[in-house]
Amino acid sequence: MKSGNSVTSYLLSACRTYAWCILYGLSAVMFLCGCYSNEMNGQAAVRQVPDPYIVRVLLDDHIARAEFQIGNRYKILDPQSVRVFDVQKTIGKIEITPATEGIKIGEQVFATNRLTLQPSNNQPFTINGHSYRGNLELISDGNGLMAINNVSIETYLAGVVGAEMPSYWEDEALKAQAVAARTYCLYIKNRFGKNRLWDVKTTQANQVYRGISAETVRTVNAVNGTFGMVLCKPNESGECQDFPAYYCSICGGHTENTKNVFGDSAVAMEGVSCPFCRDMTRPSLFYWPMAKFDKKTVSERILDRYPHLRDLEKIEKIEAADESVYDSNNFKRITRVMLTGSNGKTSYLRAEDMRLAIDSTGSKIQSTSCTIVSMEKEFLFVAGCGFGHGAGLCQYGAREMARQGKNAQQILSFYYPGSRVKILY
Repeated sequence: MKSGNSVTSYLLSACRTYAWCILYGLSAVMFLCGCYSNEMNGQAAVRQVPDPYIVRVLLDDHIARAEFQIGNRYKILDPQSVRVFDVQKTIGKIEITPATEGIKIGEQVFATNRLTLQPSNNQPFTINGHSYRGNLELISDGNGLMAINNVSIETYLAGVVGAEMPSYWEDEALKAQAVAARTYCLYIKNRFGKNRLWDVKTTQANQVYRGISAETVRTVNAVNGTFGMVLCKPNESGECQDFPAYYCSICGGHTENTKNVFGDSAVAMEGVSCPFCRDMTRPSLFYWPMAKFDKKTVSERILDRYPHLRDLEKIEKIEAADESVYDSNNFKRITRVMLTGSNGKTSYLRAEDMRLAIDSTGSKIQSTSCTIVSMEKEFLFVAGCGFGHGAGLCQYGAREMARQGKNAQQILSFYYPGSRVKILY
């Protein structure tokens, strides 16, 4: 048994040791926080993946003039001649334009229709005021320049999650969004990317991508926290098949079977009753005001987008041909419409295709959960609710589920029934 002085000495020694441990720990935390902060300011703090998981994002096409800027030296790669030009650090913006015999960067003309601008040390670049990571591919197609951002899928997702969902939303909702966006991106890339020069667009035509401007610590954490996770759904043979994990802003009370919305040959995902978006969405968002379009505009836009319907001459009437009617809250959504022409002929169109043909932004006709009224000179879209196509994950519903304590896996299982999570790498 120790004496009183020995115990006192022992305790003092232990306290000094403990104090040094605390100081060391605090120093380590400060060091780590400083590194993380610097990474976020300079290079995205996302985990990297192998080359097969590079996404080609179409930033813009038919560009007549672009302004390129980078804070460090970069390389220009010509894949046709296999030449590499090492460009020293430049100051200010560099003008890029299509040239008669190739592509002009600054004062130099490259006699090729394809170049890659590769930043050194993984520095970001800016084109026309928007900043991105990865590299920039330029393709001259005779109608201007096509700008493509080649970027790791995990880095790409950091610029998607914060653009598709507010970064201040609950962590589990952000994680669910990250898994859905990763799943959707890879499905579209594998299905359509093989036959074109790019995989996805930056707009709602695929999913919104804003590059560095959408990155926050919370969205990066959501991407890293779901690293490599995608969804699949077992088919009849038991194989877990990839599918496009569609998502929408507000489903309106019930999500829709994906086949009714998109009509593709992908694995159909059934709709589910969603009380969550009704519970947490304020009425001014949940319901949308009447949208009004004159018949001439509607007819021109639909016939221009779908030339096979031109034998209708002019569209005089639009009626619901098929509807999904659900018991929950007496909810219904138009899935197919019948168009009647000025010559009396009729034809059919998926309701979602009609909606986006008339209103490509989807900001006025916010969903097909509405009533269509054919007036003498106008079409009215009234009693509308929800925002988006209504298929897959409901973002506002996912937020409410997260608020109620559900985790990302539970949210995904609810909106994609029968699906499983698999790890890519």
